Parts: sequence; structure tokens; C-alpha cells
Amino acid sequence: MKRFLILLLGIFMGCMKDEMIAKIPEASGLCYCKNSDTIFVANDEGKIYEIALDGKILREKKLGKYDLEGVACDDKNSNLLFAVEGKESILVVDMQSFKIKREVKIDRKYNGKTVIKKDKEYGIEGITIIDGNIYISNQSYKKYPNKDASIVFKISGVQFKKAKIESVLAHNFVDIAGLSYFDGFLYMVSDKKNLLIQYDIDSKKVVKEIKLPEFAQEGITFDGKGNIYFADDEGRIMKYKMNSLIKD
Repeated sequence: MKRFLILLLGIFMGCMKDEMIAKIPEASGLCYCKNSDTIFVANDEGKIYEIALDGKILREKKLGKYDLEGVACDDKNSNLLFAVEGKESILVVDMQSFKIKREVKIDRKYNGKTVIKKDKEYGIEGITIIDGNIYISNQSYKKYPNKDASIVFKISGVQFKKAKIESVLAHNFVDIAGLSYFDGFLYMVSDKKNLLIQYDIDSKKVVKEIKLPEFAQEGITFDGKGNIYFADDEGRIMKYKMNSLIKD
């Protein structure tokens, strides 16, 4: 029986066709923008890249000394929003010119309690936009004794100099390194567990847990054309067919 299960797992993993479409040093986050039909990639050294869906690098620019850990596309305002680890801030950047508009500090407290620590272990990692609302994840957060779990925060106020945490999603998964919203669901990647998690925001319930091949997942996005993309901390942008990962 055990040998049969191993065989089934091998067949399943073999069906998860992937393609490395680009090499970007220390890729830490990525997002698809519908208006430009391109993907924007952040890296740990403060650089931004715009790539075509086939991986061709179209533009790149050094934004400054920022540890960029995630990026979200705000098509409505033609902005890119970057999660900056260490500073725990959001960098608002013009999508066309790559000019920095402002840096928005996030209030580290929620309901009077500090929930974002001044520590690399607790740094913010992922960012996405859901119905105009901004959600970020921190890498870990000790909510319970002997339990180390990431948490997703809904924030407001990025149009000002300081944003605040409005609500918290405590999903009990560790090391959430990337966030993306697609087709009515929040998707999270756990680097430590090599998991893709499909999450229903409204019911606050996990819909699916999908085991990923072992690689250093740092970001996730969807192009709406049947493809999923992952940023890999080792410098790869990986492309998968949705139906090879997410099955009904």
C-alpha cells in the first residue's frame, strides 16, 4: 500500500508541469497587472523588474535601499504597492515611471497590542489587494504559546503617511511568504511547509491545501489565462498551469 501511495504521489508531482521563465536575483514577490498585461517583480535589494508573460525583462530600476518582500498591483490608480521588511512600511510607486510617490509606515499595534515586532522574524512578507482593501502578511507571529503562526492583516490609510491595521485573519499557517487574490479566493504560500493555501475570506475557512514541490517560494500571482507564477528566493520565476496545481 505504501509503495502504491508513493507511486501515486510521483504521478501527481509529474503532472505539475513547471517552467522557469526568468532569472531575477533574490526575487521576493511578484504581481500580474491586467492593464499592462505584464508581471512586476520585487527583489530583496530594492530593485523592481517588469517582465512579459514569457519572462522577457522589459524594464528594471533600483528604487533604493529597501528590502522589498512583496508587490501588489493597483490598476485603478496605476500604482505598485511594495511591502518593505524591516521598516514595516508600504512603498507606493507609480507604475509607469517607477517614481516613488510616498512611503507609508504601518502602525505596529492592533487593539492596543503590538503585533508587528521590530525583528526580522516578524517582518512583513506578502501583500495583495482585495476589493480595494490592502492585505499584508507577516512572516510569523506568536499568537499562542508554543505555536508560531503567520497572520494576514487588513490595513487602511495608504493614501496618508501612516496606515493602521483594521482587522486580522488568524489562519494558523506558518511562514506565509506570498499573497494573491484570484477568482474570489485569497491564495497564500507557506515557504516553510511548501504549501499553496486557498482561503475563503468571507467564511474565514481554508478551502484547499496544495502541496508544492520544494523550492523557496517568496511570491505568487495569477495572470487570468490559466497560469500561476511563483517568485523563488533563489532567483527563479516559475510558471505553472493552474489545472496542474488546483483541481476541482
